[in-house]
Amino acid sequence: MVKGKTLDLVLSALGAVLIAVCSWISVPGAVPFTMQTFAVYFLLCLFGAKTGLQAIIVYIAIGAIGVPVFSGFCSGIGVLLGVTGGYIVGFIFIGVIYAVSEKFYKNRLSADIISLSIGTLVCYTFGTVWFTAVYAGSNGAIGFWAVLMRCVVPFILPDAAKLALAIMLSRKLKPILLKNK
Repeated sequence: MVKGKTLDLVLSALGAVLIAVCSWISVPGAVPFTMQTFAVYFLLCLFGAKTGLQAIIVYIAIGAIGVPVFSGFCSGIGVLLGVTGGYIVGFIFIGVIYAVSEKFYKNRLSADIISLSIGTLVCYTFGTVWFTAVYAGSNGAIGFWAVLMRCVVPFILPDAAKLALAIMLSRKLKPILLKNK
């Protein structure tokens, strides 16, 4: 049986693969609608903050070096520096906020809901500021409210549904998949 650090590395790699596969499930748009956030939520709830955050970082790193793991089978540092890059980097904030909740809150259901929701709001904020700055640099000024209407508002309800699904699935699968962890 694989245990300890080796198991965490294997789970991080599998988690990065899951995020990649979920990024390929995509509906194009200014900010593509993908299942990435579902994978981020699911991994954090299933594996915990340390391993889930490692998976997020591995996913971003392999995409940055050229493996086509981002939405639309894209890759490279250009994606991260592009208009939607802030939302991808924002996944790290979701993981960090989730990690803080693990340290201080014992009621995992409440902590999961609250920390993932706050993390998502931080991700939205970071991504929106990033989008505004990058878009303005290449296409001219765009209003913050216009960016919110284009890049955040359409995603609020789908992300809430993905969050609920991720929490439910992780609670069902964790005792089965990680009974020895």
